[in-house]
Amino acid sequence: MEARFLGIAELAETPSVAVVVDVMRAFTVAAWAFGRGAEKIVLAESQAAALALKTRHPDWVALKDGPPAPGFDTVNSPGLLRSLDLGGRTVVQKTTAGTVGALAVKEASLVLCAGFVVAGATARLLRQRGCDAVTFVVTGEEGRAEEDLACAQYIARRTGGGGTDAAPFLRRAARSRAAAELTEGVRQGAHPDDVALCLELDRFPFAMVASPEDSLMVLRPCAVPAPGDEASP
Repeated sequence: MEARFLGIAELAETPSVAVVVDVMRAFTVAAWAFGRGAEKIVLAESQAAALALKTRHPDWVALKDGPPAPGFDTVNSPGLLRSLDLGGRTVVQKTTAGTVGALAVKEASLVLCAGFVVAGATARLLRQRGCDAVTFVVTGEEGRAEEDLACAQYIARRTGGGGTDAAPFLRRAARSRAAAELTEGVRQGAHPDDVALCLELDRFPFAMVASPEDSLMVLRPCAVPAPGDEASP
């Protein structure tokens, strides 16, 4: 598989297949939302757009980066989200990097959103779809976020097949600027467990596929059984 690793601003053209990576914390949060029962996640272009959707659909759950704010139900923290019951709910998500990256490649034929918590399922789906060329969108720090790059490179290696030791990639992410800022309380709207939750490898058995639905970019889980887990005929 041919893999490219680009920041959002480096996307000169729409790729055919894109994996948008935001480890700390957008797509770890998205995975947890599905884990807590959410049906779908609408990726909003702005906070104003998220609030407008919330106004039209009061039962939707709106979340954002940073501290709590009027109109939003919660913030972009897996540690805080994991206690919510989201059974059957729609979540509206707006973040600084992750949602921006997904919207930047919304015209791609296949858009996956990923972090370490869904790395294995993401790699399996890329193999199942026979993806020969994949653009990994490294969303944080203008494409230089070490945690996102490490995760993207790990998924690329794992997609190629064979054994891949996750430990070096997880260590890189644990030493990243984002991890330090979360640990030190620099970033608002965080929980003490956020870093550990973001580095929990393969916590969920699904990949996350984003596609246009009624003019919105919508993220949904896609179950991808591990080898040996497929149901018997």
